[in-house]
Amino acid sequence: MNLVEFLQRLSIQGWQVWADGERLRYRAPKEEEDTTASVLTELKAHKTEILQLLQSNPDAVNVYPLSYGQRSLWFLWQLAPESVAYNLGYAGRIRSAIDIPALETSFQILLQRHSVLGHTFPCLGKEPIQQPHTLATFSIEQVNASTWTEAELQLQVIAAYRQPFDLEQGAIIRVQIFTRSAQDHVLLLVIHHIACDAWSIGVLLEDLKLLYPAVKQGLPNPLPALKYTYRDYVSWQQQMLASAEGETLWHYWQHQLAGELPVLNLPTDYPRPPVQTYNGASHPIEVSEQLTWQLKQLAQQENVTLYMLLLAAFQVLLHRYTGQSEILVGSPTSGRSRTEFTHLMGFFVNPIVLRSDLSANPSFKRLLAQVRRAVLESLSHQDYPLPLLIERLQLRRNASHSPIFQTSFALQIAAVPGIKGSPLTPNLNCCKLGRTGIGAISHSATGRPI
Repeated sequence: MNLVEFLQRLSIQGWQVWADGERLRYRAPKEEEDTTASVLTELKAHKTEILQLLQSNPDAVNVYPLSYGQRSLWFLWQLAPESVAYNLGYAGRIRSAIDIPALETSFQILLQRHSVLGHTFPCLGKEPIQQPHTLATFSIEQVNASTWTEAELQLQVIAAYRQPFDLEQGAIIRVQIFTRSAQDHVLLLVIHHIACDAWSIGVLLEDLKLLYPAVKQGLPNPLPALKYTYRDYVSWQQQMLASAEGETLWHYWQHQLAGELPVLNLPTDYPRPPVQTYNGASHPIEVSEQLTWQLKQLAQQENVTLYMLLLAAFQVLLHRYTGQSEILVGSPTSGRSRTEFTHLMGFFVNPIVLRSDLSANPSFKRLLAQVRRAVLESLSHQDYPLPLLIERLQLRRNASHSPIFQTSFALQIAAVPGIKGSPLTPNLNCCKLGRTGIGAISHSATGRPI
């Protein structure tokens, strides 16, 4: 018997097995009561070997499942492991001296605090799992950029950002310092999206802003202890989806997305390629201060948010370009509708689908009312993961375009509060609701001996 795989499968099923001196302890999940006896027989038969394994390499068996969002990114990475489409980065200019050892210590503390940043994502059989690793040290790569022009610096930072990650075996976070002079540096932080979202970047930078000065001055860690981890989020998601609440969410989206879902047929210079790519570009458009004020006034008059107003205008634009009466737009939510997850790092972001019907040629005010209702209903059902929704709807897949919706809309926060820098990928922190309570999560300090 492969003991590592046996213990990993127990961990995935919710078992906890650990060494307590010379004793082996366990905690079985309630739903596994029927199989407890057979598992205990195996544990007792291999107690000595298991104790040796747990004491020498506890990380080997400390695994747990992926969230549905992580699973989708893992499968996309399997299809294109050299792609950097899901690298999430932040570059900030630092106009002062840097204490590199203090900065490295700060990041090491942060990786212990946000353990998902130290995970790898191997397979157990055919299924992906995430495996935490205890990190002894953390190193920051220092790059001498003293002879580079500003243009060369920008190109080198972007090239460093565009290095792929190995999710199965390698680190999923990189920190580099490009030094122009003792008082001029660029800090580049790159994390794979499977362990991070833009909200998480803000969490990490806010933590770093408090932690680094304390470490530099030899002061105690000023960050409050976290009560939950990303593992708790995965557990909550699984239990929620298996409950009556999960069925309610599923039935809403099943009804909302019933029927033939139209593919957005925008007029383009070239036909869609048979397999979609990530090729594209950005086109900035600046809205004047006067027009912004007028939009906010109109939103207030119609009892909608600025987000709802701009979304309605975007849908009208898509309708005019395509002539299609049904418009489906995706919109990212933070995925943190539970306050317990506000200060955690991880991949929480979850898109919702906003479907509008313009077949009756509604006035803009009528469309606004329709969009308002759709947004509020979708946000109240936002916890259902989009990858699972796609799977359960059993949509006919086409490699040339994304399923359900082919365009997204987001009203973003321009910068991380208190931090000067530039995100290298779009921000995804959008809508956050303030529900509380995770009744299913509990922590116990003791377990049964074997």
